[in-house]
Amino acid sequence: MIGHSVFTEKNVTKALVRFAIPGVITILMAELYNMVDTFFVGRYVGADAVGAMSIAFPIQRLIIAISLMIGVGGATRISRALGEKNKDKLKESIRSAVFLGIIILGMVPLVFFVFSSEILSALGARGNIYTLSKSYLNIVVLGSLFLGFTNIFGYTITAMGNPKVTLISTSLGAIINIIVDFALVGIFDFGVEGAAISTLVSQMAAFSYSFFMIHRMSTREGFDLSPRYAKSASKSIIVIGFATFIVEISDAVVIGLLNNILLPIGGNDAVVIVGAITRVSMFMYITIIGISAGMQPLASYSYGSKDYDRLNEIVKKTIKMVLLSSTVLWGAIMYFAPALIGSFLKDEAILNQTISAFRQTIVVFPIISIYYVSIYYCQSIGKGREGFVLSIYRQMILFLPLVVVMVNVFGMNGAWWTYPITDIISALTGVYFIGKSKRELSGEKRANFRKRKLSSKLKTRPVEVC
Repeated sequence: MIGHSVFTEKNVTKALVRFAIPGVITILMAELYNMVDTFFVGRYVGADAVGAMSIAFPIQRLIIAISLMIGVGGATRISRALGEKNKDKLKESIRSAVFLGIIILGMVPLVFFVFSSEILSALGARGNIYTLSKSYLNIVVLGSLFLGFTNIFGYTITAMGNPKVTLISTSLGAIINIIVDFALVGIFDFGVEGAAISTLVSQMAAFSYSFFMIHRMSTREGFDLSPRYAKSASKSIIVIGFATFIVEISDAVVIGLLNNILLPIGGNDAVVIVGAITRVSMFMYITIIGISAGMQPLASYSYGSKDYDRLNEIVKKTIKMVLLSSTVLWGAIMYFAPALIGSFLKDEAILNQTISAFRQTIVVFPIISIYYVSIYYCQSIGKGREGFVLSIYRQMILFLPLVVVMVNVFGMNGAWWTYPITDIISALTGVYFIGKSKRELSGEKRANFRKRKLSSKLKTRPVEVC
């Protein structure tokens, strides 16, 4: 099987970097579609267009979340199959992932077109922002299958030891998006519709490349891309990947809630501030999630081959890498926040409010990296229940009820301070779960050692002759 040697690379840091860098860039490129559109419409259309991108963001995040659920779930199963040297399991995982992608992603445009008014209103769209967001999404949701399968195919290829393909396909899409956005929005003044067309075209290009590469790989490696429902494989993919889905979609849920809570207090300006904060903070979360996701194929392979010492080393190196990278990025973005946010917000009053709010939300940001490592670690070793609990813990269990209380007591400022409070609690919880899982694996390792020792004694014991 291709790329097998990367999973057994003696230098764990080198192996982790080979997966982490493409992982970071892949997620960055997927997020850039909305971010780049926000930049261009903010400069050439106006503040309401930035608000429209904020409304559209949860829908786009839903598409990404579904594709990552299937992609990460399938990739984790594939990596374990490689560690177990089980090619039938690998083939079954790929065909089931394709089936799930067609069925689930295919429902997104259908549901949106039927319930678009209700969905946009629920996300806090009003007046001109409603009109702009609907015009944008009417085009963008058509690309859900293209974007979704770029991620699914990319994670499948990465799980088989070749992360470069995903890096190239997503980078290709992002570059085309920037070029076409500049032409349609900046030069020809097509507004939000131009940004939407740019996103659709770029996603089609990224999909075309990823499909070509996985089709070529399937011919060479002897697996089939035709969709097939296998109950056990499909269930396993969804259970494993569901934590990733929750991590991705929870941000969209939070944005929708914040828009509705803050709209009566701050009006459309509050929606614009939430959208701007989200765009800039995405740069920071992308790094953490990309490195953690990059760890997953390595950790899953080591778990599948029962190499627990290497598994522990992979987790330790990942924690060090995310802490270092997130701290450096945090310092840089704290310092350059005015320039970054000012690149797409020109209204001086809104800009100053946004900068202050943004710095409040990320004041303890680096420590949250441990929480995300714990989620992907639990997924890697088959702890779907723990991974699910962790995935809903920060945003759904802690943030949502706390932000309602904080806003009622402190107004808009309370919403911003809710972030660091939940980050501190989540980080401590992540440390606990990682420690607990490592202790359980140590017990499993000792039990396996005793079994091998007993088996060896039985084999060497002399046979008595009656």
